[in-house]
This record gives sequence, C-alpha cells and structure tokens, in this order.
Amino acid sequence: RVWLKKWTSRKQLTDLLLGLLNGPIKIIAFVVFLNIGLEMFDWPEVIKKILDKGLKVIIAATITYAVLKLIDLLMGYWRQRSVADTDRSFDEQLFPIIRKSLNVFVMVVAVLVTSQNLGFDITAAIAGLSVGGLALGLAAQDTVANLFGAVAIFMDKPFRIGDRIQLDSVDGTVETIGLRSTRVRNLDGHLITVPNKTMGNATITNVTRRPNIKTVMNIGITYDTPAEKVKRALQILQEVYKEHPKTFDCLIGFNKFADSALNIQVVHWWNSTDNKEYLAGLQEMNLAVKERFDKEGINFAFPSQTLYLKQDSDWRVDGTREDIQT
Repeated sequence: RVWLKKWTSRKQLTDLLLGLLNGPIKIIAFVVFLNIGLEMFDWPEVIKKILDKGLKVIIAATITYAVLKLIDLLMGYWRQRSVADTDRSFDEQLFPIIRKSLNVFVMVVAVLVTSQNLGFDITAAIAGLSVGGLALGLAAQDTVANLFGAVAIFMDKPFRIGDRIQLDSVDGTVETIGLRSTRVRNLDGHLITVPNKTMGNATITNVTRRPNIKTVMNIGITYDTPAEKVKRALQILQEVYKEHPKTFDCLIGFNKFADSALNIQVVHWWNSTDNKEYLAGLQEMNLAVKERFDKEGINFAFPSQTLYLKQDSDWRVDGTREDIQT
C-alpha cells in the first residue's frame, strides 16, 4: 500500500485502487492457502481433478472480475480528467462503447484461457471467432470505419464542439460529434454531415485555435503622388495600424509599382480571435486611414488605363460636335 500511494499522487485514485484490489487479493490468498491445506490430505484422483479445476475457475473468475472493475475505474478516471463540457454529449456516447468493447474482449480472453487451462481444445473456438469477426467486419465495413474515426477524433482531439474548422469544401462551426458522423454548420447556415472516416483521414484546419487573426491589405495610391507624400502615407499607416493597442504585429512597406497604383502592402496581426471585436477594430483603423489620407491630400488609386492613339494618315475631323453626332 505504501508503494502504491507513492506511485500515484492522487489520493482519490489511490483509495479506489486499494478498495478494488482488496477483495480479489483476499480471495486469491484464500484459494492459495486452501490449495495448500488440501494437499495435506490424500484425496482420490477424481476428487483431486475436480478440486483443481474448481480452484482454477475461482482464480480465473476473480482475476477477470478485478480486471473488469479496473477497466471501469480507469475509464471513469480518464473521462473525469479529459472530458470538457463542450464534448460531454459525444463522450457520453463513446465512453460506454469503449468500456463495453474492452469488457467483452477481456471476457472472451478469460473464457478461452480458462478453458485451455482446464484441458479443453480451443482451436475450433478461435477459428470460429476469426471467421465470424471477418464476416462482421466485411458486412459493417463503413460503420466500423466511422466508429474508428470517432475514436481517432476523441483521442487526437483536432477540434471540439464550437470550433470553426475547414476541410476540403467544408468551412463552418462544429455542432455535434457523433459515433457515425460529425455535423458542421457552414457559413451559409446549412448543416453539413461529414462521415467520421472522412474526418479521420482529412487534413483539418482549426480556425478557432489560431493565436491571432492575420489580415493582408494592398493599399494603392495614384502615380502622380510625390515621393514625400508616399513617405507620409507610410508614416500614417504605421501610426494607425502598428500603434493600435490590439495589434500583435504589423509589417508595412511600399512593395511594388502596380498596373494603376503605387502599392503599399499592410500585413496586420490582430491580437485576439474574437471575430466581432476584430471587425470593429479593423473598421476603426480603416476609417482613420481614410480621414488622415483625405486631410493630407493623398489620393487612393483605382483600376484605370491610359490609351494612346497613333494617327497613320493625315486626316482631320471638320465640323462641330453636333455635326459629328448627326
């Protein structure tokens, strides 16, 4: 008991484990001492075989019971530590299935091992279980794949309920995670059902878990803007975007001569993942840039083209505009 208490730092788990092992250890110790006591008497061969097999069954049943209870205890402790409130509906479905599957596996193994120790031939039973498992696996291939996908989601936790995720053509908020599928509400308000086997194999982008929001803007000013005003524009953008209290980082530079504008690129990181707060803050900064540019006489450029017409022959247009139109 002292060793076990040192091995785990949680008193509650220690007490539960000690209480669990207390009963089976007593039974096993009783059976061992009973076997030693029975060896002191000269029993008939038939009685010896019956007693030997009976003691083996008792020990096997005791160990199996202890393992089953240990599985229940560890699953409950794991669930208590790892389950968040947002995932409770999903875990309430998944945990019982995992627990029952482990219990069935332990029971089958215990029966086979005990039967072998009792002298029974279990080769036929193992072959039958293999064929039955293969047939069941082929018949319920998609269902089993979806179930394993749900287990993979539970173990890896690439997202939680309420997270915004992106995969393939799906972009939306996770509403429910079931044993067969995951339901995502996309940005148009439609509910999309994605099989868990697809979720388990897909490349998922969890937008919610990004540390900040990145924005890339290209601000164009007209080509007739003097160099001094271009420098002033860069200074204004630095003052507005970089010095904002919610700015995590900001890169600003006059990066290229575009087709119809002198392009200034702004790469801004908003120090939060609250989308409403981000949109309000970005609007505030953009309005401030517009007001400052108007005050400094810096003009925004818009897509435009200048056409040059070359005259191949010496001809002139005579008459007024009204004559030409008629």
